[in-house]
Amino acid sequence: MGDGRTSGRAEIAAHALAYADTLYNLARYLTGGAADAEDLVQETYARAFGAADQYTPGTNLKAWLFRILRNAFLSQYRRQRGSPVVGTLDTVDPRMSEAPATEWLRDDLELDRLRKVVAGEIEQALLTLTEEGRSVILLDLEGLSEREIADVMACAVGTVKSRLSRARAALRQRLQDYAH
Repeated sequence: MGDGRTSGRAEIAAHALAYADTLYNLARYLTGGAADAEDLVQETYARAFGAADQYTPGTNLKAWLFRILRNAFLSQYRRQRGSPVVGTLDTVDPRMSEAPATEWLRDDLELDRLRKVVAGEIEQALLTLTEEGRSVILLDLEGLSEREIADVMACAVGTVKSRLSRARAALRQRLQDYAH
């Protein structure tokens, strides 16, 4: 076991769990279900620890974990492609839009209901995008640069730019009632 492998494992062990919620959010939008998302995050961590020697300490651990998660999702999707329920909206967990209200909205039921409706519509709009579209939007929202997104998606920066543009346009169209 070389020095790079040991320091890579140490950095992954020390910092990777900080991204659990972020990884889960992306996994949730990719898989469409809470249980599948949890399984995908678990698989991501297993693969990350198994491939610690491939991680370069000091580089963007978050982007590296996103890439592993996306690759694990694509592998899983290819294996399950024959299943009639893969990719349908029937797999969406309706409880996902029931996030707790913020402090200042706690007592205002109407605003809370409205927030849930809007969150649900945004989630539905995201789920209508292709896997690539959802991925680039969510990675962009996570603050990754176009270069980092390109690394995660294993494509050129120009491809990321065009996918982001198309995905944003599709979301704008699907959510045009909120643009006014």
